[in-house]
Amino acid sequence: MGVGAARAEGYWRGLAVSLAFMAAALIGCAEHPTEVDTRPGYRERHRPQLHFSPPAMWMNDPNGLVYHAGEYHLYYQFYPNDRVWGPMHWGHAVSRDLFHWEHLPIALAPDQHGYIFSGSAVVDHHNSSGFGTDGEPPMVAIYTYHDPERARLQTGDHESQAIAYSNDRGRSFRKYAGNPVLPNPGGKPDFRDPKVFWYEPGQQWVMALSVHDRVQFWASNNLRNWRFLSEFGQNWGGHDGTWECPDLFPIRVEGSDQLKWVLLLNLNPGGPQGGSGTQYFVGDFNGHEFTLEPRFADTLRQQPAVWLDWGRDNYAGVTWSDAPLPDHQRLFIGWMSNWDYAQQVPTEPWRSAMTLPRVLSLTEQPQGYRIRGLPAPQLDQLRGASKALPAMRLSNTRMLSEFDGLPIATSELTIEAQPQADTVFGLELSNALGERYRLGFDSASNTYFSDRSEAGDHTFSDQFARVHRAPREQHGGPIRLRLVLDVASVELFADDGLTVLTDTFFPSQPFDRITLYSEGGATELSEISLTGLRRVW
Repeated sequence: MGVGAARAEGYWRGLAVSLAFMAAALIGCAEHPTEVDTRPGYRERHRPQLHFSPPAMWMNDPNGLVYHAGEYHLYYQFYPNDRVWGPMHWGHAVSRDLFHWEHLPIALAPDQHGYIFSGSAVVDHHNSSGFGTDGEPPMVAIYTYHDPERARLQTGDHESQAIAYSNDRGRSFRKYAGNPVLPNPGGKPDFRDPKVFWYEPGQQWVMALSVHDRVQFWASNNLRNWRFLSEFGQNWGGHDGTWECPDLFPIRVEGSDQLKWVLLLNLNPGGPQGGSGTQYFVGDFNGHEFTLEPRFADTLRQQPAVWLDWGRDNYAGVTWSDAPLPDHQRLFIGWMSNWDYAQQVPTEPWRSAMTLPRVLSLTEQPQGYRIRGLPAPQLDQLRGASKALPAMRLSNTRMLSEFDGLPIATSELTIEAQPQADTVFGLELSNALGERYRLGFDSASNTYFSDRSEAGDHTFSDQFARVHRAPREQHGGPIRLRLVLDVASVELFADDGLTVLTDTFFPSQPFDRITLYSEGGATELSEISLTGLRRVW
């Protein structure tokens, strides 16, 4: 999470509030964080019913993702006093199935060193840090301190890295007395978002750290003392904004024994549709430096970046440590918003949600290595009534009245289609007020598109009501659309997740009608099915 991303109204409002907050911390409140209301109503007009959102107030980046003792921990950037960005805390929730979440008290609060910016959490299985007790490994949070007063003075050293540890399964943390463990060397105003993992071949911890428009790698034997390893990114990828929230992890290529390393890197501004976005790199890591895979380097010589998600609303995403998955998969979640308008969207008393938890895999395509993203399989537990339609040939428009009675606003829609050349095929979600959202495929340009220009309220931002396009990564064959709809969002997983697009929208009342259309030619539809998804709140 970065102040560069939040430098709108919320930053200055938060700066004023922070003085009182930090004064309280100085007299001992830092170890007793503010309580959060854990009794969500969750029936507001735009409140997602499948996705994680805070009970109230502001949320952004997912932080400290770790699986431990049967629980998925989701910490997150949180401001408990307003619906805009302010002095950052770590909110906290846990789940055993990734969809039903228990809200817990705030885990980390600002203190005399500053706000609690983004970071990661690990279970120190070998007790290398020495924080473990009674033979139990500690959970250690690694996060960025952001000093708002030094930031105001533009000293260039206002961000540093710190740690805190928990001996009660992540419920409460004690900040390390020796913080910061990685001070700012000076002249690094963007020096943040540590993502830490255990590198087994070298028997050491490795930290990926965002430093303005590149990533630095650091190593430690005990999570307390860090030494510089290397730097990556000066000449690769998108550089139209600040790099944030890196994540480096090993993954085996789907269907093979090849081991590659993936570096996720969030960028704001400079995303594929403007504002925030998440790019990624594929290569190798030797315990010291990250190097690009040659074909992936060739791709980046031809285009500025390769994007994890082509929509407007997936940012700051990272993956879980120790998630119980095979080594060819990685569990991911992102913040379902965009810094261009995140602080203005029409929601209350809460603001922002996370994406669906997703399983990432690495596939080898004709154009090189690409990430495939699909909803975590735990989504299946929410499945309710379902309806499938027979195959059909579509040459105009058809409203799918067969789906009447199913909860379209919270559902999963699957379509397999083969449009003719120069044909635009798509679907339209609408309501009785004439608001509509359109999504589909343009065979002439070989792109998917998402059009929310008439999908409800967009008066809060002149950058919201636009059409977003995504190139098709799969070569040939029928298109396959898998959409998860949740009141005010759509997540498209096209061609089994090779192209992913996430967009939010804000209709005045839920979309309850689906219409298919084929323009410029006919489309053969071999599969059309809709499955209702049960609410989790």
